[in-house]
Amino acid sequence: MKNNGRCYIVAEIGGNFTDYETAVRLIDDAKECRVDAVKLQTYRAETLVDGTAVFDMENISGVLQKDYFKQYEISEELHEKVYAYAREKGLEIFSTPAHGTDLKLLEKLGTDIYKIGADDAVNLPLLKKVAATGKPLMLSTGMCTLDEVKQSVNAVLETGNTNLIIMHTVSLYPTKEEFVNLNVIKTLQREFPDFTIGYSDHTLGVEACIYAAIMGAKVIEKHFTYDKCAEGPDHMHSADKNDMKRLTDAVRQYESMCGNGIKAPVDDEVKNRKNNRKSVITVCDIKKGAVFSENNLDIKRPGIGIEPQFYDKILGKRAARDLKKDTIMSWSDICYGQE
Repeated sequence: MKNNGRCYIVAEIGGNFTDYETAVRLIDDAKECRVDAVKLQTYRAETLVDGTAVFDMENISGVLQKDYFKQYEISEELHEKVYAYAREKGLEIFSTPAHGTDLKLLEKLGTDIYKIGADDAVNLPLLKKVAATGKPLMLSTGMCTLDEVKQSVNAVLETGNTNLIIMHTVSLYPTKEEFVNLNVIKTLQREFPDFTIGYSDHTLGVEACIYAAIMGAKVIEKHFTYDKCAEGPDHMHSADKNDMKRLTDAVRQYESMCGNGIKAPVDDEVKNRKNNRKSVITVCDIKKGAVFSENNLDIKRPGIGIEPQFYDKILGKRAARDLKKDTIMSWSDICYGQE
């Protein structure tokens, strides 16, 4: 994952295309939006679901899952072409395997990162197979309790793979704002301080992704589409080109504004310290040997002389030379001896 310490932004295009031309369009748009990676979904209906399971969700209901997934599974040939095109465009590309046979295909394609979907978050046999590749693993935690997350994390660690990204996810499509629960990001950061914490989004809009980055999520995943009104269950809660650009721009702006955390003058503040701060200044002519007092000294701009915090130390001292009104005081103007 080539994030250089920045938030790693993933455009999830899996499920939103079934042909090469549409995939190319999505990858081109994602590249223009300056995401870091695109992600697919790798499955075959035959190894994903039996013939009785039916969808019962807000965005799709009463449909046999096997029939639905058969429509959207993509061939090995299409995988190869999409992988090649994304890499040609300079984007990282990876996928979510749903079965051990899917993992074999993705290994053949040279996949460098893996995502485990929420449906397999507690599928420990698959988790261990994927983790055993030694490659970075993004673990969705949708539908999970914290204890289940711990169980899955331990299963990954048993393989010796510590390159784990734990993704806060809510598996509602779309996710209403009252269920987003971004504070889980903080919970995961406390519970798993040694691992990267990210956020995978299913809300309408991109605000949750932006707020997640502000809360410390180091990976953001958002479904990506060419048309929110296109046919298919994921288009509705996907970001379109304008949304994704707003997301990436906002996150990069936030990162730029965060800076290095060192409190010190920057850029023209160095000059402004002189122009806009204040110094000890004479308010009348002062003869050599005269005593400095509140009657002949004040504090005014600019800040190129003795700083105000030393004002009280000057009072009661004597002038080392004749001083004109509006002299910006320096330490050489003060006599320390018995003159």
